[in-house]
Formats: sequence, C-alpha cells, structure tokens
Amino acid sequence: MRPKLALLLVLAPFLIAASRRPSAPPADTLYTNATIWTGVSGVPGAPRAEALAVRGGSIVAVGPLAQVAKLAGPSTRTVDLGGAFVVPGFIDTHTHFLAGGFQLASVDLRSAASQEEFTRRLGDFAAKLPKGRWILGGDWDHEAWGGELPRRDWIDAVTPDNPVFVNRLDGHMALANSKALALAGITRETKDPEGGLIVRDAEGPTGILKDEAMTLVARVQPAPTDSEMDEALARAMSHAVSLGVTQVHNMGTWEDLAAGRRAAARGALLLRIYSFVPLDSWPRLAGLVRKEGRGDDWLRWGGLKGYVDGSLGSTTAWFREPYSDAPGTSGLLVTDTARLATDIRKADAAGLQIAVHAIGDRANDWLLDTFAHAITANGRRDRRFRIEHAQHLSRSAIPQFAALGVVPSMQPYHAIDDGRWAGKRIGADRIKTTYAFRSLLDANAPLAFGSDWTVAPISPIEGIYAAVTRRTLDGRNPGGWVPEQKITIADALRAYTSGGAWAGFQEDRLGTLEPGKLADFVVLSADLFQVDPAEIQKVRVLRTVVGGREVYAAPGQ
Repeated sequence: MRPKLALLLVLAPFLIAASRRPSAPPADTLYTNATIWTGVSGVPGAPRAEALAVRGGSIVAVGPLAQVAKLAGPSTRTVDLGGAFVVPGFIDTHTHFLAGGFQLASVDLRSAASQEEFTRRLGDFAAKLPKGRWILGGDWDHEAWGGELPRRDWIDAVTPDNPVFVNRLDGHMALANSKALALAGITRETKDPEGGLIVRDAEGPTGILKDEAMTLVARVQPAPTDSEMDEALARAMSHAVSLGVTQVHNMGTWEDLAAGRRAAARGALLLRIYSFVPLDSWPRLAGLVRKEGRGDDWLRWGGLKGYVDGSLGSTTAWFREPYSDAPGTSGLLVTDTARLATDIRKADAAGLQIAVHAIGDRANDWLLDTFAHAITANGRRDRRFRIEHAQHLSRSAIPQFAALGVVPSMQPYHAIDDGRWAGKRIGADRIKTTYAFRSLLDANAPLAFGSDWTVAPISPIEGIYAAVTRRTLDGRNPGGWVPEQKITIADALRAYTSGGAWAGFQEDRLGTLEPGKLADFVVLSADLFQVDPAEIQKVRVLRTVVGGREVYAAPGQ
C-alpha cells in the first residue's frame, strides 16, 4: 500500500468531523507543522498527525494539513509550530496543589545536603520575616545528609522569634522548633496521639512529629486568609502550566475547593481542577453534590481522599514485616481501620468517588479487601475506586487492581527518589514489587500518573523520565532501579493523559486528541519517541493550551 494512502486510512476517524459537513464553521485556530501524538489506541500504526484545528475550546479536526486546512476561514489564526511535538494535556492525578502554591513562597529545604545548610537556610529565611510569623513548608529530606533526623536544637538559635514547623518532603513528619512546641503545649508528658508519634530522647521531644502527631502543632497555626489562599492558587497554576499540566486532581481541603470556586467565578482558572476533600467529610460532600451537582469542565468535585498508613521515608508505611533498618516497627495506621472501612462503604453508597492513600504492602492488601467488601455491599457499578501511591505491593495484590477496577494512582518520580535508599528500609525482596508499573500494566490495571507535588516536582516530563528509565537521582542505577518495572514512552504518556482522564471519569472529554474533545494539549521541544531516554529531562514545554486558550508560552514562542 502506498504510504500516503495508508496514512489517510489510519487518520480517517479523525478527519470525519472535518469532512462530513463541507459548510462547517471555520476553526478559530489551526496548529500546523507539528508532529502530533494523538494518544488514540486501537488504530493501526502510530497515532500521529501533523495539524490540529480548534473551535470554541474543542478540537474539530486532527490529521494531515491538507485536510485540516479546509477549516480555515478569514478570521482563523494559524500557528506554525515549527516541527514541534504535540501531546494531549498532562493530567496530574495527585497533587497537594494549594500547599504547593504556598511552598513556592516559602523556605526551600529540599536540596539542603547537610545539617549546616539546613540551619543556614532556615536562619536566612527567618531573618527576613516579621517576629511571630510562622515558617512552614520546607520539604526537607534527611536522607540527603545521611539519614539523621533533624532536631529543634539545630534551629532554635536561628529562629528565636518565629514558630517553625517544616515538613519532610513526604508530608508524614515535620520538625517544630521550641517556640512552636510551646505554642502547641507539647512537653515530655504529652502522649502520642492515635496514629501518630512524638519522637523523643532523654531531653524530651526532639521536635520531630510523625503523621497524626503533626496535628498537635497544625491546630495552633493561624489559618491562611482567603487572599493568601487565592495568591497560593495563582502561583501554583502559573507554575504548573509552565510544565505542561492542564489538569490537577487536588488532594486537599474544603478551603482549597473554596479557593478554586472563587477563581472559577472570576474566570481566573488557568487549568482544570478536580478537587478532592477529606473522606470523613463525605456527608457534606454528598449534600453539595445533591444541591449543586459536580461542577463543570474547569472545576469539579465529588471525590474523597482518605489515609490508611504513613510513608516509607518516615518508617510509618504499614507493612506485613518489620522494616529492615528499623526492626522495632512495621509502620502505623493513620486512621482507625473500622472507621475508615465504614466511611468507604457509606461514601460509596452515596455515589462518591473514593481515593485512599496506601503505601505499605499490608496497607494495600487491607484496602483492596475493603474495596471488595464495599462492592459486595453496595452492588456493582462504575465506581473507579483509587489507591493513591500503591507503592509497595504484595504479589497477590497486583492482579486485584484490574479484577476490582481499582485505579493505581501512582507517582513515578518517587521511584528514582526513594530508590536511593528504599532497599535499606525494606530489603532486596520487597523492592521487587515496589513502584510496580510494568507488572500492573501487564495485569491490565488502569494506571494513572501524577506527582504528589510538593513531595515531588510537578513536572510530567520528569515523571515520564522516571517511569521509563528508573535511574535514581544519585546516579547509581544507570540501567534502572528494579529495571524490570520500567515502562515505555507510550505507556508513560498514556498514564499521564488518557489514564488520568479515566481516573477522573473524563475519558469522553479529555485524554486524547480527537474531534469533539476539549482542546487541551502541550507543545514540546522534541519528539519523546525519538529522544534518548537518558535525555528526556532536557525536553522543554514550549506551549500549554487549555480549552483552546494558550495559558503558557515559553520565551520566544
């Protein structure tokens, strides 16, 4: 078959909208001279095109330029992309989006590689603040300086006038200075709360609080004002669209949702938001859905987020066997399992989508069983339960995702970050099913990718690099950490596009570039399928388009 004829046959489904009605209204914008990966599966050959037409915020044609150009009219704008690579908009299915916006304006401790650097950065930041202003965020990683947990005596002298409560990058433990501990009333006599741990030594609390113990300090912090929330959201959106993110699933609070609604009312949203609220507030969410529905294409709600356990880095993820480097613990439960199971069953009966954090193998096994019980109790339907992180799985858990229709909502960057030290935490055998992307896909699980920002960078390009190479950040695994779990470029792209759309019940609107779908897409500086995997991180975002509107353009575009 001649190459041009073969291409037209492959692209016929995309051209039908443009060719069926010769008198169709002209397009608003044509994007030409591009290599377009449509993301459509089930079509023979590569899902490629060279031009795309947009009208009224939706795609009206994708295919060869000669066909798409027929939709040009006197007022149609034509954008020559200069041979750039175009993909569907990236959907980040797990962010802490407002927290990320606040962190962009806070102290950066993520790259602090020593006690001295940690102390200096906090001291320099505190020196610029008024007395009494809280210092939050930070995103430190004690593994960066060898694994010793920071202590309040590291920072008390340089932060005498400011309460400090800076969290580890995973959000499951934080360091308080003495001023913050005093405001929270935490002393050597304070008991550990259920689901949490106050780290102590001979002198009393060290300042490290794990999981639910963090609430002891959080409850005495001043709540941010609406104006501060709005500013954080604006910062977060600008940052995200510059990296190609066109939608986020925000694992946040009711206050986060309120900020989103204010922005939506002003027409100020740069990207789409699916706003999740705490699972134990399901009656309130059920009431909102009954009264107002589930939002629109820009801001949606109807999802709930719960927790089973903590994190690997904080040794609070719940495992069946003790930690290899902390044999006195197998992790902890963040939420009482009886209460969590009841909330899951009742929220599911109310028709809400449920996403629950589970990291350790025991946590994932328990949650899969609990989801199965809810399905039995409430009957079969298209509910799309989600396990957020699904990091460390027993071998028997992997096929259950597809069998139950559970979405493994995973964050690939964690593999190249945690992979530097995960082996010492859980040993050589348990890491074989850690971040098991390949095994889950082979078992037909509906994999969806995100970042967990600010735990990891929100950049999908870095996430794709991590999933495809699994090269740890320390450079010690050039062939990939647990390399049998590497996946292909196409697999990773789908997890960030159509996988994310499916995880949020939007596969009919988003996730692929087809006529009738919303015009969300990203223009990249290089074809990811032609780049050496080791060089993926160098690929830049040139443009981000959401609903046909260019919300980001790199300098020179």
